[in-house]
Amino acid sequence: MPIFWQCDRCTACCRWPGQVRVTDEEIARMAVHLGITEEEFITGYTRVTVQRNGLALTDQADGSCVFLKGGDCRVQPVKPQQCRDFPNLWNFPGFEEKCRARPMDVPADEWRRLVQKATGRDVEPPRT
Repeated sequence: MPIFWQCDRCTACCRWPGQVRVTDEEIARMAVHLGITEEEFITGYTRVTVQRNGLALTDQADGSCVFLKGGDCRVQPVKPQQCRDFPNLWNFPGFEEKCRARPMDVPADEWRRLVQKATGRDVEPPRT
């Protein structure tokens, strides 16, 4: 059975180093959500990716995401796909040491339903 990771919004993933890439569509959604123009969003909240081939969200001084305020995400309803996909559609070795998501063994059809609900994507479950 595949494992579905049930997020409890502990925000540990918002505090890890790295980059959250953003698309034009995500920029537009987040700008509307914040009540600013796309240009203001790009200027105030993004930087060029390390690979210099796109934009990523900026970090706060402590390395956490620019949108993490206290224990909540300021753009939660419209957060980037990369954020929605973690930890079920991508993760890295050892993520469980900081992330409090609960692993749940579920049948493949339930995994697919839960991932679609969490990420907005309809994907096939991993082969076990």
